[in-house]
Amino acid sequence: FRCRFALSDEDGSARQVDPDTGVCCPESVAVCAMASPDPLFSVRNNFYLGAYQTAISDASSLTGLSEDQKLERDTFVYRSYVELGSYEMVLSEIPADAPPPLAAVRQLASYHKAGPSPSSPVPDALEAGLSDGALSSDPTYLYVTALVRFLRGDAAGALRLAGPARTLELLALSVQVMLSLHRPDAAERQLRAMAAIDDDATLTQLAGAWVALAAGGPRVREAASIYQELGDRFAWTPRLHAGLASAQACMGRWEDAEAELLQAVEKNPKDPDSLANLAVVSLHLGKPAGRYLGVLKDVAPSHALLERRAAAEEAFDRAASGITA
Repeated sequence: FRCRFALSDEDGSARQVDPDTGVCCPESVAVCAMASPDPLFSVRNNFYLGAYQTAISDASSLTGLSEDQKLERDTFVYRSYVELGSYEMVLSEIPADAPPPLAAVRQLASYHKAGPSPSSPVPDALEAGLSDGALSSDPTYLYVTALVRFLRGDAAGALRLAGPARTLELLALSVQVMLSLHRPDAAERQLRAMAAIDDDATLTQLAGAWVALAAGGPRVREAASIYQELGDRFAWTPRLHAGLASAQACMGRWEDAEAELLQAVEKNPKDPDSLANLAVVSLHLGKPAGRYLGVLKDVAPSHALLERRAAAEEAFDRAASGITA
């Protein structure tokens, strides 16, 4: 018996399918007919696409959920608010004794509110929580802890939590970490592990686009196709516009990349990555980039592009002072 459960492309309903053909197994037609849609599919999917306000709106209309589904719904709602920068609201609404996934989101909001401060108590609190069985076995808690490690520059520590995992979200994080370490071979292995779980899941598709972009060459077209398909199938978000723009830029289509990024900042004028990419594309097109860099400095003063730019300016000033001396 080789069938397995997978998610429907259209409504998120569970169906039992043949792993090779994707066709509903004949011996489980009754199961397929009786399978109920996943009520949280839209919330989860919109979150991963970067449509945070849509995820929140979709969650507000859900009824008849089990207690576990309510907890997952609330987790994605508060994670969406964190992504939107509403840290105070998240901290005020999630109690300190919340269940593990919400406790993790509360810590994430606290971390982002404090900024990249070395004195932040959040990393130590998250690490201490790993000794608690209820916390260390929760996928959301593991994800947030691994993410904070990664954000603080501890890629190896992030991989110790995310690498052995077998949830799509933790595997997707491990793909990002591997790519940041310039290990596309390892990222490919993690991507294959994601595909073995659900090759059509939005997270798997997004991770495939990241890996294809990093590979470069002819695979850049593959990444562009993935972003295009996701945008057309679901909804175009700043994340998808920025991803497609990156692919266009890799193919030397700077005008097309600019058009995608302009659509991204139209949807969210404060999206840091869209602003950073738009500044780079503008320079390639011989256009002024100061406006985008100025807004980026306001909304994300610690963005990697600004830090690299500041380091380059300091190096130039040191070299120039040596020449004049």
